Amino acid sequence: MDDNKHIIICVGRQLGSGGHDIARMLALDFNAKYYDQELLNLAAKESGFSEKFFEANDEQRGIFRSLFHLHASHLSDNNLYQNNFSQESLFKFQSDAIEKAANEGSCVFVGRCADYVLRNRDNVVNIFISASKRFRIEQIMAKQKLDFPAARKFMQQREAKRAAYYNYYTGKKWGAAESYDLCIDASILGIVETEKMIAEFIRKRFKI
Repeated sequence: MDDNKHIIICVGRQLGSGGHDIARMLALDFNAKYYDQELLNLAAKESGFSEKFFEANDEQRGIFRSLFHLHASHLSDNNLYQNNFSQESLFKFQSDAIEKAANEGSCVFVGRCADYVLRNRDNVVNIFISASKRFRIEQIMAKQKLDFPAARKFMQQREAKRAAYYNYYTGKKWGAAESYDLCIDASILGIVETEKMIAEFIRKRFKI
């Protein structure tokens, strides 16, 4: 890779694995912009749809059931897609936002099929972060203020939706090793040391 070319890091993650924290640390390490919820802001700005609409349907397949429960003010009067709106249109808005951000400089993207959207670029590295079930449930218990059974159910439901979304749009299997350049279990070394290992892998990958 050309030394002057920026790098793109796409982070897939199991719920509760610490993927968001690791992605933020990677962004700091590589002086890159961090995109997670921020992608929804970009997509909303580009499309003319309300940000709330994107938030309500974030990483979910079958999103159009919710369209009919939204107030009309959530849609722009001059939106080009309004008369022929489809699930794929919403995905396209977000994909366009990913492409635009990737063109502007080094980025770390969390989820949202960014690895698939940017699959034809040679300056992209795809990471998947997993963790033990207990580690993830305990993280969710702390963040969501849930007991163990409720946290386990929350994890299972959210991950099922995330996997369905990824599989539907990419034609690949969410979390499968062949879909990524590096898969790592953050519960073995902890979040900080895991991030260090990933950063070292990226430096070697791009010889920087």
